Amino acid sequence: MKNYLFLFLICVGCASKKEIVAPKFEAKIISTEKLSCRAIFVETNKVWLGMDKGRYGYYDKKKDTLIIQTIQNVSNTTEFRSIAATKDAIFILAVGNPAKLIKIDKKSLKETLVYQEENEKVFYDSMQFVDDLNGFAMGDPTVDCLSFIKTTNGGSSWEKISCANLPKVNEGEAAFATSNTNLIIKGKSIFMVSGGKKSRVFVSDDFGTSWQVYETPIVQGEEMTGIFTADFYNDKIGIIAGGNYLKQTQNWSNKATSTNGGKTWRLIAENEAFGYTSCIQFVPNSKGKKLISVGGTGLFYSSDFGNTWTKFSDDKDFYTFRFESEKVFYATGRNKLVRFEIK
Repeated sequence: MKNYLFLFLICVGCASKKEIVAPKFEAKIISTEKLSCRAIFVETNKVWLGMDKGRYGYYDKKKDTLIIQTIQNVSNTTEFRSIAATKDAIFILAVGNPAKLIKIDKKSLKETLVYQEENEKVFYDSMQFVDDLNGFAMGDPTVDCLSFIKTTNGGSSWEKISCANLPKVNEGEAAFATSNTNLIIKGKSIFMVSGGKKSRVFVSDDFGTSWQVYETPIVQGEEMTGIFTADFYNDKIGIIAGGNYLKQTQNWSNKATSTNGGKTWRLIAENEAFGYTSCIQFVPNSKGKKLISVGGTGLFYSSDFGNTWTKFSDDKDFYTFRFESEKVFYATGRNKLVRFEIK
């Protein structure tokens, strides 16, 4: 494990003639352990990670130590790409067949298998809790709808919702487990995003009882195109991003915003800023104006709801990140965990 500090300075690049005062980003490398991580959950004292090779881990902020554990009774090819939490437990969900959802007691680290699904098409992408009782997860279709499971008892048991109660998907429409950002919950609103041959936004305003599906202008039509990541600042203001995984510098039709809860979308920063992105997040307490994106063309920052962007790192090995506060976020991906502070 290595610990040291270095600085990133945003290079100002903006279509506006008005000068922008760009922040500095201070970064602390927490770990360069060999790992692949697409699931991160940040708490006050710990940063939890879902990883490859059947592993999870946590960074103890006070002790400045990263602990990596291997889940019992799973294959070393198992990847945990979804993570969520209640007050007392962390939950990690594996992609692929069989899909296993593991509950981990935060204090004892006791592991409990709380859900398992076996199907050659099973592939879970994202998970989130509303509160200490209610949680949801979504994944690729095993029949003719997105997979959607829920818990109402704090994650002790999970139920898969019938396709009779969910919108139908098109052939070749699924989701991408790049950063645990295909499922977002704000208030009573649930947002799910799809990609591939079709790339749409699925919205429920009543915790999944009923759904509306909205078209998007994001590039789509091929297996590796579409929305790879999404975030909502509240139940109205949202952003979707992604692009073409096989053409990572393609920076058109790969990012769009909504101000009406996902009903309509407007493309932003066309032919500018980043190409393929795996994770995009609103900066907390920024009134929906500030954003950060990580992906195949580096790390980018926006202070005007995504209309213009500035690059602050060329690093292409970050897959996902989450904020601790409006000034601090943790990013991870291939062989790294880094703490960033916005100065």
